[in-house]
Amino acid sequence: MALAGCDYLTISPKLLQELAASNEAFDVKLTAEAAKAKTIAKVTFDEKSFRWAMNEDSCATVKLAEGIRMFAADTVKLEGLIKQKLSA
Repeated sequence: MALAGCDYLTISPKLLQELAASNEAFDVKLTAEAAKAKTIAKVTFDEKSFRWAMNEDSCATVKLAEGIRMFAADTVKLEGLIKQKLSA
């Protein structure tokens, strides 16, 4: 709920159902207007400095790798389901 207002999220069906069933009130915390009002220093990276910064952030490195593995596993599952449906 803290990410309310974020335009692009991957949300599991279970969590989506829980949110849809919830009557709990919450405020949108992320808006384009609020983001524009912040003074955040611009950061630019070339590939070398990006890779260094990424490797310096262990959480980012671990979570990115975990996410890639999970999406790959889900792709294999989806392909299996499609093959099953096509052969039925």
